[in-house]
Amino acid sequence: MSITIKDVARVANVAPSTVSRVIANSPRISDRTKEKVREAMKDLGYHPNFNARSLANKTTKTLGVIMPNSANKTFQNPFFPEVIRGISSKAHQLEYGLYLSTGQTEVEIFQEVQDMVQGRRVDGIILLYSRVNDKVMAYLNEQDFPFTVIGRPSDETNREITYVNNDNYKAAKTVTEYLLLLGHKRIAFIGGNLDFVVTVDHMEGYKTALINTGIEPREDYIVFHEELQEGGQEAVIDLMSLSERPTAMIVADDIMTFGVMRMLSEMEISVPNDISIISFNNVMISELSHPPMTTVDINIFGLGYEAANCLIEKIIHPEIEPKHVIIPHKMIKRQTCQRVSK
Repeated sequence: MSITIKDVARVANVAPSTVSRVIANSPRISDRTKEKVREAMKDLGYHPNFNARSLANKTTKTLGVIMPNSANKTFQNPFFPEVIRGISSKAHQLEYGLYLSTGQTEVEIFQEVQDMVQGRRVDGIILLYSRVNDKVMAYLNEQDFPFTVIGRPSDETNREITYVNNDNYKAAKTVTEYLLLLGHKRIAFIGGNLDFVVTVDHMEGYKTALINTGIEPREDYIVFHEELQEGGQEAVIDLMSLSERPTAMIVADDIMTFGVMRMLSEMEISVPNDISIISFNNVMISELSHPPMTTVDINIFGLGYEAANCLIEKIIHPEIEPKHVIIPHKMIKRQTCQRVSK
């Protein structure tokens, strides 16, 4: 026989309505009573029927998480498991579940978002990316459906969108200035997909630092590839084919940097003796590269945690003003950069 709320109420010596309020985490119930009821639920092996609660409360207690590409490609990059870990950590605190997108193409992803919204499968959506002229973001805005973005809208005048981001322009400008201080003048930029706002911000920060020092950015030193190891390898082939090779590289992502360093090793080009490299993200394995990677720690977990926090706040309090949260970054100096040889 299945355990009911009445059974829990009898064991905890409270009213059934009190058990319901404890399940809903009502602030009207004292911590002591909550603890007593939860202990009774645990002893009896009672699990709330969230589907029934969802029908009654018109809520799903579920957050949609939209990835930029198919899961196959996305999960090759440790950024995404880590940002989802941050999201799930906050969601778990407030008993929200996650619904991950599985679309393989932009069209499929857009269709999936429409299904989530129209079918009320989720209470809100987190976009793990910010794309230039993004149809998904425009659609969610138009539907007035709760959502947050990791990144920033491509249209900076749109202040109505809640987002969590790093100052990617400043981060790229800082690392470029660092390489300039080490005496490098021929600095290449290896960016990800130019459709993504983070790539645009990185490139602009890089160009600004060069121009401020009186160096005109060279178009042949700026390349864009997919943020996977293969993309890094292709970028190296492009840059090392130039008659005047760069002495330093700024790479958009640590996984790309693995590909860059592997290809340079095959070409018998030494890092950092022949070329210096600095990257972004500081994923867990960047310290294990050979040599250990100099990179920018963007606090990936914090991005996810704050995105979930902002979204849940928006779901519970729809009238709340849009938030723009900037997560601090810091440069982690390891062993892939050195002063340029005179």
